Amino acid sequence: VLVIIAAVIVLRKNATVRVLDIIVPIMAVVYFLVTIFIIVKNINLMPGVFERIFKEAFGLKQVAGGGFGAVLIKRGLFSNEAGSGSAPCAAAAAEGKKPQTVGMVQSLGVLIDTIVICTCTAMIMLLVPEEITKGKQGMDLLQCAMDYHLGSFGTIFVAIILFLFSFSTFIGILFYARSNVAYICGNNWWSQTLYKIVALVMLFIGGLQAYTIVWDLGDVGIGLMTIVNLIIIIPMSSQAIKLLDKKD
Repeated sequence: VLVIIAAVIVLRKNATVRVLDIIVPIMAVVYFLVTIFIIVKNINLMPGVFERIFKEAFGLKQVAGGGFGAVLIKRGLFSNEAGSGSAPCAAAAAEGKKPQTVGMVQSLGVLIDTIVICTCTAMIMLLVPEEITKGKQGMDLLQCAMDYHLGSFGTIFVAIILFLFSFSTFIGILFYARSNVAYICGNNWWSQTLYKIVALVMLFIGGLQAYTIVWDLGDVGIGLMTIVNLIIIIPMSSQAIKLLDKKD
């Protein structure tokens, strides 16, 4: 995987965007269709699922502890990166006649990512009896749920989907960083080569660490990005509103 990623890093912008244009829609649609199949198959359990969601999300214990809010903010930011300042890199690479049009399309990604894809994952896991998934976390939890719904095919399917999700995320983030390094240091050989080495080393180390450490580091990084970004975009929001108000 690292060899493939290393090759993708050195690709030009258009090649990277084309790879994402192919991978992302396919994996999202397939994952959504499989989730719909699982929901239809277990449609009689859906009322209990929604009851559990509201009970565990809005209970007095959860409100008092603040756990719901903390998890919602952390996972929401990590999922769609809305407000963190990284999404504009993707929007800037897109083709569009007007910046406001590109921005509106980019905002649609928040809906698809968080509301659709994350809800799919939640439904897959919540439609499994609690005694089967008890004590499991992270990818083990999702694989256990898919194995319950689809047998051995489910385990293979989720492994492939997770690979595609992870791979597309790596490509996107590496492209963001590559563009930012070029802006800060100039698009020269030494800065790009140093960046590629550091990026590959970090990817390798991240793949060996426990997922809790990786998540914690991600939460800290995105949190700091969001604070800095909000300081900038709040004063600039008037310009965005003016562009949206334009009739032409």
